[in-house]
Amino acid sequence: MSASELTTVAVFCGVLGLLVGSFLNVVIWRVPRGESIVSPPSACPRCGARIRARDNVPVLSWLLLRGRCRDCGAPISARYPLVEAATGVLFAAVGWWAGLSAELPAFLYLAAIGVALTMIDLDTHRLPNAIVLPAYPVALVLLAVASWANDDWAALGRGAIGAAALYGFYFALMVLRPGGMGFGDVKLAGVLGLYLGWLGWSSLVVGAFAAFLVGGIVSIGLLLSGRATRKSGIPFGPYMLLGAGIGIVAGERLGSAYLSLLG
Repeated sequence: MSASELTTVAVFCGVLGLLVGSFLNVVIWRVPRGESIVSPPSACPRCGARIRARDNVPVLSWLLLRGRCRDCGAPISARYPLVEAATGVLFAAVGWWAGLSAELPAFLYLAAIGVALTMIDLDTHRLPNAIVLPAYPVALVLLAVASWANDDWAALGRGAIGAAALYGFYFALMVLRPGGMGFGDVKLAGVLGLYLGWLGWSSLVVGAFAAFLVGGIVSIGLLLSGRATRKSGIPFGPYMLLGAGIGIVAGERLGSAYLSLLG
């Protein structure tokens, strides 16, 4: 695709991401509490007034309201527009990376659940089954459609192997080091392995390794700054997702570069 066509796709995906980000704010708040994400409609937690449609425009409404409820003036956390903006930027990046391709919906879906799981894990140190488990059939169907469109069924088989391999690796870590890895991380590993394996073996290896590299670097920084101790529980889901992102974007290039050095 030309640069102008990629820009068009990226802009469209970015706008879509802003809208999805608004919905993800609901998911992030309600899913950990076991509440419905459909009803009741969003309302101010202080006065109970329902959010009007004109006050539900991503990012813009928060800015126009100056971060306060229209009815009672209660402050609205800046986290809401930040999640919306971050989702928009991430969707735009995926659109630029994938272009108008058969795999675009699959990776937009991964970006969406990645934002939700990151925020929930940071808040609660949990990766809810309500998000992770449905990701298996949804991702499998979306990647199967992409394999069919690309006439590359080997990619789907490779993805299945990647899912089993990464799930098994994290499960072994959980068993060998109790308390160091949660079962939510194990289940998420299978989803990420499906995506990374679908792209290629190098993506799988780089994505898996990058999670521990990034997690280790951040953990050392937290220890040195005094913001965490050796006994602190640090959620690993965000590092898994970030590592997977590195594997998706640069895994094949890094693998090829490494093999060329060996050769």
